[in-house]
Amino acid sequence: MANEFNSLQSELIEQRNRVHHACRLFNQSPSKGNLKRLQKLFGLCGEQLFIESGFHCDYGDRISLGNRVYINLNCTFIDGGNITIGDDALLGPGVQILTINHPLSPAERLNKTSYASDVVIGNNVWIGAASVILPGASIGDGAVVGAASVVTGSLEANSLYIGNPARKVRALD
Repeated sequence: MANEFNSLQSELIEQRNRVHHACRLFNQSPSKGNLKRLQKLFGLCGEQLFIESGFHCDYGDRISLGNRVYINLNCTFIDGGNITIGDDALLGPGVQILTINHPLSPAERLNKTSYASDVVIGNNVWIGAASVILPGASIGDGAVVGAASVVTGSLEANSLYIGNPARKVRALD
């Protein structure tokens, strides 16, 4: 379910500016100190998180990361809605997780209205390089999303999905 989201509120603009600054510091120097600064922004952060440089998010506090999550180079989280990622998830380079959508009607878009829908990624999920996870998507435990796929809805656990939109290829052992 999508909730109306107003990114133009002054407190959200200030929060985005702080979080963008922390992301820039991390990306310029992905040291343990700058990683810890990022981890403090997240709503929940498990043990042994690894994030490569090029990471970007908007708010941070809407992101929940399980244990042993690996986020590869140049990943982007547009987190107006909640993003939940389970234990042992692997995100390939250039993965985008988006929780914000806009009205289709040109007249409605003039009002700058946005809608936020949460994204949930299960445990032991592998998302291939350059995949896009759209608002409201959910990915079941053990699933694999092939490179450059676009996830538009719910994906079953322990299954391989590829394409745009991502379609089930087969069940996994």
